[in-house]
Amino acid sequence: MSINLPLILTLAVFITGLIWLYDVLVLARPRREALAAVDQQFSKLNLAEEQKQAAYAEARETAGREPVLVEYSKSFFPVLLVVFVLRSFLVEPFQIPSGSMEPTLEIGDFILVNKYTYGIRVPVLNKEAIPVNKPQRGDVMVFFPPHQPDTYFIKRVIGLPGDLISYNNHVLTINGEVVPEKLIAELPAGNPTYRIATETIDGKEFTVKKDLNPGGLSIRGTWRVPAGHYFMMGDNRDNSADSRAWGDVSEDAIVGKAFAVWMHWDSFFSLPSFDRVGKIQ
Repeated sequence: MSINLPLILTLAVFITGLIWLYDVLVLARPRREALAAVDQQFSKLNLAEEQKQAAYAEARETAGREPVLVEYSKSFFPVLLVVFVLRSFLVEPFQIPSGSMEPTLEIGDFILVNKYTYGIRVPVLNKEAIPVNKPQRGDVMVFFPPHQPDTYFIKRVIGLPGDLISYNNHVLTINGEVVPEKLIAELPAGNPTYRIATETIDGKEFTVKKDLNPGGLSIRGTWRVPAGHYFMMGDNRDNSADSRAWGDVSEDAIVGKAFAVWMHWDSFFSLPSFDRVGKIQ
């Protein structure tokens, strides 16, 4: 079972904020009264200054002591609220778990995803509240796929609503027009098994990886993208489960647009690297 982090964060913000508010409206009043009583009591005592100050400080600390739950809520609420706002409406970090977007994104890349490019969405429900922009062909997008609605996926937008997409023997066609491909290299040198090439869609050039022998999803297929949906493909064309396998992605499943790599970290036992930092093409 996947952990629903947006739901957990939303509940944490709501609960800690509610406890803080309850303290302000209800619990704080007796503490204020107790502190006032301490002030009044010590104003009448005739003690040595040093002794009086120590006793006064201890009495005020005891009278004004907050319940542990309130203390923790006041400490965590501001931090949780900032994280909630940033993660829900501005930018969210993700780590790439698979090689389906190679060579654009590698396993271990940490990326940043713009959460408002495709509209402001209601946290947890993921419903668009304020329209901004729509996904464009060539964008790298994070979303929830139809077959795993609680798991984040990242692929490239290939087809928009109404588009006719064909992919036959590694030749990509959109609405009857073949997407231009330019060979970069066949690798490994001497005994190649795959090729690296660039494709250009709507003026956006990006790099793809294709096996010399097309895989099952690359041999033949034609799809019409329904209204309100998008056709997604991985840049590692023969090693990506995408819309060719499980269908189109609904607008309600969009998370955001991936725009930058900010770190690469292979594993817990390795050192982070910043060699791949940069904009995602």
